[in-house]
Amino acid sequence: MCDDLKRILLRVRRRMAFELREVDISDDPVLERRYGHDVPVLLLDGVETASHRIDEAEVVRGLIRAQEG
Repeated sequence: MCDDLKRILLRVRRRMAFELREVDISDDPVLERRYGHDVPVLLLDGVETASHRIDEAEVVRGLIRAQEG
């Protein structure tokens, strides 16, 4: 699932500019406890936007909201 989300984000990034930071939660015990069964997780401006499966339209809508607000 992480690879699927990453492909979506890279595809959207061709149309919209945003910073992408990938985090391996296994390197951080706090993050692993928080998100262990919910990966992948998408955060926009530090706010959890989606977890598990997400489609491209949801990513675009979330980015537009983040850029407007």
